[in-house]
Amino acid sequence: MKMLEVAAGVIFSPEGRILLGRRPEGKPYAGYWEFPGGKIEAGESPADALRRELKEELGIEPHHLHPWISRVFHYSHATVKLNFFKIFGWEGEPEGRENQQIAWQDPDRIEVSPLLPANESILRALRLPSIYAVTNAAEIGIEAQFEKLETALQKGIRFIQVREKEMDPDSLKRFAREIMAIAEGVKVTINSEVELAHEIRAHGVHLSSNQLMHISVRPDFDWCGASVHHARELDKAVSLGLDFAVMGHVLATASHPGREGMGWEKFAELVRGCPIPVYAIGGLEIEHLQLAQSHGAHGIAMLRSAWD
Repeated sequence: MKMLEVAAGVIFSPEGRILLGRRPEGKPYAGYWEFPGGKIEAGESPADALRRELKEELGIEPHHLHPWISRVFHYSHATVKLNFFKIFGWEGEPEGRENQQIAWQDPDRIEVSPLLPANESILRALRLPSIYAVTNAAEIGIEAQFEKLETALQKGIRFIQVREKEMDPDSLKRFAREIMAIAEGVKVTINSEVELAHEIRAHGVHLSSNQLMHISVRPDFDWCGASVHHARELDKAVSLGLDFAVMGHVLATASHPGREGMGWEKFAELVRGCPIPVYAIGGLEIEHLQLAQSHGAHGIAMLRSAWD
């Protein structure tokens, strides 16, 4: 069966809501809700196709198209490759110009239905926040980490990795439990320690690249990610069905003195067409978020800067 190439846009309002459209009568899956976009015509790039479709469907012109993830989905009538872009600003007022209804939705609480089957997994990926904060108690101290966590939560941090390689097992357990108590209602993963993550009922586990390459089955957690440094590791994360990966280091960092980062162009090359969200890491600050997204990152992971 021939593969149909499609470009689709995740359009974000300033409040973080996303725009969905309801397929009109006369189209396959009429009445189902989907992300705006459409078929890539001969000679078009995915970005050019999406710009054309958004003008035709909604009457808007995006300021920037940030490449995100690409996924293949098998429908009964066609096999479709969906090339997704994120859009944070545009000219014009979105309106249904092809007899379709449109609705702004909270990614965590979609109220319209039914959804196109291919979009269920996309909405799950959108539940991952754009900032992934990694604990740094070894450098700033345990009590300071708890205090800085409370401040970060007030500022909107919603995704945290507990990573404290120098703590003994008992101290790490107490520390991780306290992090989860302070960050109640926020996604918390535990770095490397799968048994500990199960014991304290963390939301997920974050695998080291070495762990990733030596397992054959995805760990049983709601959320599972891994650190990766090159294409082979990223491919392994994808093959295991992990929810996300963290790629780096992108820029020079204090954690790796004397070593240059891979740079943004190499990062973009490695994540291009990836079916899972990838965070950039390494020497990054919040000011790098838009730059990272313009190079295909879902967001950024930060160690020191997350707590400044």
